[in-house]
Amino acid sequence: MFENIDFSKMGELLTQVQEKAKAMELELDKKEFSAKSGAGLVKVSANGKGEIIDVNIDDSLLEDKESLQILLIAAINDVLAMVAQNKNSIASDMLGGLGGFKI
Repeated sequence: MFENIDFSKMGELLTQVQEKAKAMELELDKKEFSAKSGAGLVKVSANGKGEIIDVNIDDSLLEDKESLQILLIAAINDVLAMVAQNKNSIASDMLGGLGGFKI
């Protein structure tokens, strides 16, 4: 199972992984994603880490709690899906450069 692994290079590989993780974290800090629902009546923004950073709700929804809840959930789910896809893409790109290790 471990016949082709050179364990003498594991420290170097670990250092590379740590450096790439730091680079990924910095890249995620810079990203911002937004999703709208209800033809733009609700807009939710998140940073690359998946933290919600802004919510905009059209005044016309303030009297319709049920619609507001549905549209808010839809926008949050959409923006979090964008963040997850971006994280996976960045991780795949970064880990692809670690020769021999594929995700």
